[in-house]
Amino acid sequence: MKPEALVILTPGFAADEGDTTCLPPQQVFAKALKQAYPNVQIIILTFHYPFRTDHYHWHGCEVVSFNGKDWGKGFRLNTWIKVWKKLGTLNKQYHLLGILSFWLGECALVGQRFAGRHGLKHHIWLLGQDAKAGNRYFKRTKPDGNTLIALSDFVAERFEQGYGIKPQHTIPVGIDVGLFSNLPVKRDIDILGAGSLIPLKQYHLLIETVRFAKLYFPTIHVAICGKGPEEEKLKQLIWQYQLENNINLLGEVPHSEVIKLMQRSRLFVHPSAYEGFGAVIAEALYAGTHVVSFCRPMNGVIDHHHVVDNINELQKRVIELLIQKNLDHQPVLLYTAEQIARQMMELYWVKD
Repeated sequence: MKPEALVILTPGFAADEGDTTCLPPQQVFAKALKQAYPNVQIIILTFHYPFRTDHYHWHGCEVVSFNGKDWGKGFRLNTWIKVWKKLGTLNKQYHLLGILSFWLGECALVGQRFAGRHGLKHHIWLLGQDAKAGNRYFKRTKPDGNTLIALSDFVAERFEQGYGIKPQHTIPVGIDVGLFSNLPVKRDIDILGAGSLIPLKQYHLLIETVRFAKLYFPTIHVAICGKGPEEEKLKQLIWQYQLENNINLLGEVPHSEVIKLMQRSRLFVHPSAYEGFGAVIAEALYAGTHVVSFCRPMNGVIDHHHVVDNINELQKRVIELLIQKNLDHQPVLLYTAEQIARQMMELYWVKD
C-alpha cells in the first residue's frame, strides 16, 4: 500500500529550519500538522522562495523549491509546468489525501486543475487580501464554496461580498504555545508593533499615536519589528516628531524574538488597513498584551482585543490603556496550532 501524503502549495516557505521570518504562521501550521500526523508525509512545494532549486527536509516535512522568483509570465509558466510534473510524480509515489493551496493565487490555480484532472481533494486557504474583489485568479480557478477555507469570518464575508460565493469552511491560524515562556517578565515596552513596513500596515499611524501619547507619557517606550519599503519614511517621521528616544525600529527579527518582545509589552498596536486574521494578533493576545487594531477578524468579542474605527479612537484607546497601572496581562488563548492542524485534516477525511 502506498504511504499517505498531503501536498501543500505555497508561493514561499522557510529556506531551512533556521529561517523563522518567512511566513511564520504557515511554518507553525506545517510543523503542527506533521507533529499531529506523523504517519502522513507532508510535502511542501514552494513556487518562488527560497531562491534556489532544492529538495530538503524541514522539521520532518519534505520541501521542494522551484526557484520561480516571480520573474514574469514566461518564468511563471515554466514554474507551473515543473510543479505539475512534480505533482504527477507524487501522485504515483503516494496515496495523496489531497492538495492544500495557500492563497487564491497561482498555487490555487495549479492545485485546482491538477486535482480536477486526477480526482483529488483540493482546498484553497484564503489568507487575506486574496479575498478582495478583483482577484484575477478567481475566474481562472473557479472555486466553489466547499473548496474554499476562509482564515476568518471577516475574510469569508469579504469574499462573499466580492464574488457571491460563501466559503464553507473557516479555519484561523493557531499559535505554538511552546514558544512562550511561563516565567514572569517585566513589561518594559509600552507599545509594540510587528509586521512588514508596507503602506497597507499604516505604521505611520502608530508613530502619530506615539507623538500624541508622549504628551501624557514623556518616556513612553515603543518598539517596531519588521522591514520594508516604508522604513526610511518612518525614520524620517520619527526624526521630524523628535521621537528618536521613544521609538526603536528593530528591523527584521526572528519569530522567537518577536514572541519574547510581545511578552515584555503592555500594548500591541496593529494599525493595518486590511487584515484577514494576522497571527501576530493571536500571538500578542497569548503573550498577555492588549491588542488595539482597526480590524475585527472574528464575529463576537475577544478578550483584550480593542477594535477602533479611526486614528482618533486609536489614540484615545491607547491612552486609556496605558494610564491603567494594573492592566490585566493574563494570556488569552484563541486556537493552538495543533487544534488548527486537526481541523484542517478533517477536511481530508483523516482521523486519529
